[in-house]
Amino acid sequence: MEGTTVLTQPRETLESAVVRFAGDSGDGMQITGSQFTLATALAGNDLATFPDFPAEIRAPAGTTYGVSAYQINFGGREIKTAGDAVDVLVAMNPAALKVNLGDLKSGGLIVVDTGSFGAKNLAKAHYAANPLEDGSLEDRRVLAIDMSGQTEKAVEGLGLTKKESLRCKNMWALGLIYWMFGRDRKPTVDWLDAKFAARQEIAKANAAALNAGHAYAETAELPADVQSYVVPAATLAPGTYRNVTGTEALAFGLLAGVQLASLGMTFCSYPITPASQLLHTLAALKSHGVVTFQAEDEIAAVCAAIGASYAGSLGVTSSSGPGIALKTEALGLAIATELPLVVINSQRGGPSTGLPTKTEQSDLYQAVYGRNADSPLAVLAASSPSDCFEVAIEAVRIATRYMTPVILLTDGYLANASEPWRLPSMSDYEPFPVTFREDPEGFQPFLRDPATLARVWAKPGTPGLEHRIGGIEKDYETGNISYDPENHQRMTDVRAEKIDRIAGDIPLQAVAQGNPSGRLAVVGWGSTYGPISRAVLGLIDQGLDVSHIHLRHIWPLPRNLGELLRSYDRILVPEMNNGQLSTLLRAEFLVPAEPLTKVTGKPFKIAELEAAIRSRLETKQ
Repeated sequence: MEGTTVLTQPRETLESAVVRFAGDSGDGMQITGSQFTLATALAGNDLATFPDFPAEIRAPAGTTYGVSAYQINFGGREIKTAGDAVDVLVAMNPAALKVNLGDLKSGGLIVVDTGSFGAKNLAKAHYAANPLEDGSLEDRRVLAIDMSGQTEKAVEGLGLTKKESLRCKNMWALGLIYWMFGRDRKPTVDWLDAKFAARQEIAKANAAALNAGHAYAETAELPADVQSYVVPAATLAPGTYRNVTGTEALAFGLLAGVQLASLGMTFCSYPITPASQLLHTLAALKSHGVVTFQAEDEIAAVCAAIGASYAGSLGVTSSSGPGIALKTEALGLAIATELPLVVINSQRGGPSTGLPTKTEQSDLYQAVYGRNADSPLAVLAASSPSDCFEVAIEAVRIATRYMTPVILLTDGYLANASEPWRLPSMSDYEPFPVTFREDPEGFQPFLRDPATLARVWAKPGTPGLEHRIGGIEKDYETGNISYDPENHQRMTDVRAEKIDRIAGDIPLQAVAQGNPSGRLAVVGWGSTYGPISRAVLGLIDQGLDVSHIHLRHIWPLPRNLGELLRSYDRILVPEMNNGQLSTLLRAEFLVPAEPLTKVTGKPFKIAELEAAIRSRLETKQ
């Protein structure tokens, strides 16, 4: 019966497991991974995923630069990262094996489609010999199956062409992995029926391949070292959960933020990898009052968002690093006019076009300093897919309370990764409704709140509140154009002081793991949270004196951060850049922050962080 697993031997129990599906960009690896994620979530495991898209979406089939992968880390304990060392690698062709083999644990399992290991594909992957035959995989377990041939047999008689038949092999592989981890096939079959409702032969063929892969694993005489496993359900806080990506959480958080502020939202964006998905997600929320505008270029997008804020909505724009660079002059305009604006930067690898599908943390300098003149604004960074929701609300709060642009840093990893998210209750959030100026008595455009130094927000068209704002410096008292040197000094100082005062309105910096003083503090920001947290917790359990400090507020920094950092003998700052936060911490607090850098387009591995921490604890400064 579908969804039922018959076992001939007991399953081995695992606390957690990391599985990666890899193949050509046309092999359906993202769909395969997504369906395994769904089945795993329904099984009650905690999980984190990492979709890894190829460098060239339209690369020739079988080439290394066209490899697509989807990784999932799941377990019966809290999962904080998509994992690094892979337990099971499903490689649909030689290129997928070559690109991903280095991440497989020694003794890990490789499941390969021998039907794709012909001479042509081996040559495309630059293999001089077949790795399945030359002894190069002796330190790994290998399950070599002609998945292509098995799939063709499974879908015979269903009216598919040979090409269409082979497109079902990802489902055959998925069926085998479902057997290995005791997953229910029915949700996937239901999804196939809905997905291919207009072409039932495709739905039936994929379901047949799924069931065939499962049946093969269940009945074939597999090698003795190929086992089946059970991963216990995780203990999660009570509530209603859904799987959420960072992009989805951002969209929901922005919507929640403007509702708490009693505002409308106008999202203006130019599509750019990996930020474009946020536009797609928000466009689907128009029934909730979200207005979306797809601009023809980055400058038009940010200027439209500024215009929306001028008109009394909250303007929001998004991009990746290259697009943020194009928006820079307009960000200066938003700072000079002192209008609220939320800017989402989904960071990607490298300068210029760089590595559009790979992750990095290389835009911190750009966010904090990357504008002409003295142009401070607030900078926040999300740490996980679900944290994107919380940080989006905080960005809206700061932007509207302090009448300032706020840059929210995510990255390609956070945008695409997913995890279970407990649906929040909006009653748990304190509203921060915006008050517009309506009284014309004594009105000037740069009248300020004495507590926050935020200027008043007046909607155009409000009787008696006609005013002029723009990029040319304005008089502190009247808002008229001014070239007076002393006035420019005063306006520059007050804009900086306004941002500095945000530090008094954010939480004191806490220690995420470990003690508030000691031998070593590991300081991170953004998506480094998961691997740093896992590494530090593991070493604390071994008795090592190490702590983890994670920053959400990048600028201004928490007001107690300097004192906290000085309570440790050494400070290590892992970043997916060449040391940007460590430079900032050194400059602001004169502390010996030591960078640990990585710019490979991939997240830190837990093992490499553990090794770096151990080496610092074993040596004297």
